Amino acid sequence: MRRSQLYVPANNEQKIRKSVTLDADEIILDLEDAVPQAEKQKARDLVKSLFHELDWGKKAIWIRANPPTTNHFLKDLELVSSLDALYGVVIPKAEESVTWVNELCEKSLMPLIETPRGLLSLEKLVRSEGVVAVGYGAADFALFVGGSVTQYSSNVYIKSALVITASAYGVDAVDNVFFDLSDIEGFVRQAQEARALGFVGKQVIHPTQIPHANRIFSPTEEEVSWAKSVIQAYEEAESKGKGALKVQDKLVDAVHYRIARRILDAYERLEK
Repeated sequence: MRRSQLYVPANNEQKIRKSVTLDADEIILDLEDAVPQAEKQKARDLVKSLFHELDWGKKAIWIRANPPTTNHFLKDLELVSSLDALYGVVIPKAEESVTWVNELCEKSLMPLIETPRGLLSLEKLVRSEGVVAVGYGAADFALFVGGSVTQYSSNVYIKSALVITASAYGVDAVDNVFFDLSDIEGFVRQAQEARALGFVGKQVIHPTQIPHANRIFSPTEEEVSWAKSVIQAYEEAESKGKGALKVQDKLVDAVHYRIARRILDAYERLEK
């Protein structure tokens, strides 16, 4: 489950230690934007010293490296390769196949679409070896095109492209960061819109956003109830040679059955 991916500054020991107590599904230790240039090595050293000391529980732990075009990237990969239990690498400003990154570190990858070239290379990125998720960085994208962060944070064209391409290759699409920490209603609204498009979760930057992301990207009681009724009714009908039926006054066929199965599968994973 990638309902919530929490960014944690990799140079902040207090926040790293606190992150293990939070309910985020995944933690991203951030070596990029959250760390000043002068503290990059300090951050790498801190992550290396704390990684095996802390009990991360069931959380998947990522490292967001610096962009591949910087001289920090290979140093970041050296750190990644030294952490056996690390789940994967978040690659900012990805613009071409990242298979070579997987070959170097043998970790799961999550490229971030943050530039026009990245968007134009979306299919190539998603098809890269090792990619299990793809994310969207609205602020950087807006900067590159000279647009508004607000507008690009809710850009349906880009978000639809991410979800469609990711789905085509069995990859998870994760929605962008919401920067206004005082606007929980805005966060909830954007997360609901993202889920409706097909995103599986949201990148978050503060603990207050975690429970809202987890709730929104989890099946609701109503969805689970509907899924169970559809599965039962459809399987009974199928055993009698019927391929379509009516459930709660609505037509149900094989597509609805597969949707119901997916909802119930997600619910059962959360219950484990």
